Amino acid sequence: MFNRLVSYIFLVFIALTSILFFCIALLLRVVTYPFDRRLRLLHLFTCFWGSFYTWTMPAWRIRVEGRENVRKDATYMIASNHQSQLDILVAFRLFFHYKWVSKTEIFSVPLIGWNMTLNRYVKLKRGDKESIAQMLRECEMHLDEGSSIFMFPEGTRSPDGKVKDFKLGAFEMALKKKVPILPIVISGTNKALPKYSMNFTGVQKIYIKIFEEIPYAAFENLSAEDTAQMVRQFIIEKLKVMNEYTLGG
Repeated sequence: MFNRLVSYIFLVFIALTSILFFCIALLLRVVTYPFDRRLRLLHLFTCFWGSFYTWTMPAWRIRVEGRENVRKDATYMIASNHQSQLDILVAFRLFFHYKWVSKTEIFSVPLIGWNMTLNRYVKLKRGDKESIAQMLRECEMHLDEGSSIFMFPEGTRSPDGKVKDFKLGAFEMALKKKVPILPIVISGTNKALPKYSMNFTGVQKIYIKIFEEIPYAAFENLSAEDTAQMVRQFIIEKLKVMNEYTLGG
């Protein structure tokens, strides 16, 4: 009962504060767009907006590492494992420029979804070939403009925290556009906010880390399938180490 009450209060808090944050985001979009076509400032504000909720939830003990591995003004294909809805809020704590690829339904959420549209994040309807093709076109456009793309190659959240098979879209784009891959690993969010649940689960350790980029030269002669497997195996190995922290080892 207590956990559900905490979850309810927190969701109400998010809803009420999002009204203010969206108004600021809308104003920022109007003011900065003429000189900030990639919407870098709006995205950084969105990082603050998302981070605000992890800062105000003391039960989430979040450890962030590896920001120094992001080169200034570099364009990346970012690949991360996906454990929970909380992954997106935690990833905002990284504070560098990228465009999200997210399922279409999230864009319909009042205020938060509207802000994703303001940011020109990329919609994806899973299983829809036309939507997938449109997503790939938009991602390529953003990469050409110099914006990194953040994708969860698993396509959906893992129910048990184990890394699922990777879909190939991110790796096909990295090969086509000759951009480095930036691996990010997240641990502990599946305990803090499990799949199919919105219930508070008490104090939880969460760990997110940016690892050194995988340069294009390291996979230029590989297929998309082999590149995906290489990155997946890398993330699996790093996740095992990070789990020792979040699981209390």
